[in-house]
Amino acid sequence: MIVTSEGSGMSVAFNPQIMTAVEQLDYVVTVGDVASQAGLEINQTQQGLLTLASEVEGHLQVAESGEIVFAFPKQFRNILRNKYWRLRFQSWLQSIWQVLFYLIRISFGIILILSILLMLVAIIAIVIAVNSKSDNDNDGGFNFSGGSNRSGGGGGGIFFWPGDIFWLLSPDGGRQKRDKKKSDKNKNELNFLEAIFSFLFGDGDPNEDLEERRWQTLGSLIRNNGGAIAAEQAAPYLDNVTKFNRENEDYMIPVLARFNGYPQVSSNGELIYTFPDLQVSAQERQSTTLASYLREKPWKFSQASAGQKIAAIALGGVNLVLALSLGVMLKTYGAELDLGELVYFVQSIYGLLVAYAVGFLAIPLVRYFWLQQRNQKLEHRNGDRQQRAKLLQPPSPPLKAKLEFAQDWATSTVITQADITYRTDQDSLEQEFKRFTPTQGD
Repeated sequence: MIVTSEGSGMSVAFNPQIMTAVEQLDYVVTVGDVASQAGLEINQTQQGLLTLASEVEGHLQVAESGEIVFAFPKQFRNILRNKYWRLRFQSWLQSIWQVLFYLIRISFGIILILSILLMLVAIIAIVIAVNSKSDNDNDGGFNFSGGSNRSGGGGGGIFFWPGDIFWLLSPDGGRQKRDKKKSDKNKNELNFLEAIFSFLFGDGDPNEDLEERRWQTLGSLIRNNGGAIAAEQAAPYLDNVTKFNRENEDYMIPVLARFNGYPQVSSNGELIYTFPDLQVSAQERQSTTLASYLREKPWKFSQASAGQKIAAIALGGVNLVLALSLGVMLKTYGAELDLGELVYFVQSIYGLLVAYAVGFLAIPLVRYFWLQQRNQKLEHRNGDRQQRAKLLQPPSPPLKAKLEFAQDWATSTVITQADITYRTDQDSLEQEFKRFTPTQGD
């Protein structure tokens, strides 16, 4: 995602991945540092760093070797927010959207509860109307309650108070209040209204950041190996490896293009790949621990608890039964009785109520079988990448020789302050004077 702002008649673009990488790398970075950390293309990273440095009063430091180091102020995000109103507006809009999306999520549960209540009240109103007509036609006759019309105030009635439904807003039906020992566990649990949305539509793509993770991992892999790798080392993190390009290693082309890499040929005709930009760093950095292959996370049906899913199915079933029962009653008594405004209102939206009742159970059912097929394909891709990773554990003699050749090209250069010959945050004459002034002891 690119954030744009306009100022002084000029459009400026900021890449949030670059800004995050700069923060994670302690604000002093090279192009290779950020490219490997964020998994971005070298050219895109260099342009992004130059743009960011020009807008947040960053500084360039040039080493004697010609390598460039970028130094950023730690409060550069605040500088951007204060400088560009569109960034401030975007931050505000994002906060508003979080609230709106939460309201959208809980609205499906609220609609379910309202649907049940409306149809229940409508059915009760129809029963009362039918009983009243029966009283007028036949005093003491049979009524829908199963007893005499002159029944007393016995305890067989059902008392319902709508305020009781507010327990649904607490996680797991309010059991958190009854079990304080599990309060920490329940902090991240969905409340029931959120669970309804999760039951219906799931919780989003668990691999939304797959490409970002892929390139971040490959950047770290190259950096861990001194900027030189064999194709087999990258293969467990790629999906474009096929039986047709496995031998000629064409699947490495996107990696070379992104990180500005070059192929090198051994005396035996084996190819390895070097990435000069990722061999230079502004600071000494620890090797990153990497998974042996890129694993896609399986799609989950819902993050709702088992109890919440059972409750959702039960309420969906009740809603569907009420809809079908109400339909029969409206068809039977709608034309001959005065049922009142509320019942007529429910009758006017009856089609929507039935559609919601059917969809509430049909959508999760269809989604369940769709996820099963999707996860089968996902596990197949995971299996392919895992098999490619096993080729390195341990490597065959030819592959071992290839990896050793790659290590011959591996190098790591750390630019220290002693290597800096020019920096934009100091006067150039002062720098020249210090450069040619002998230090004590020379």
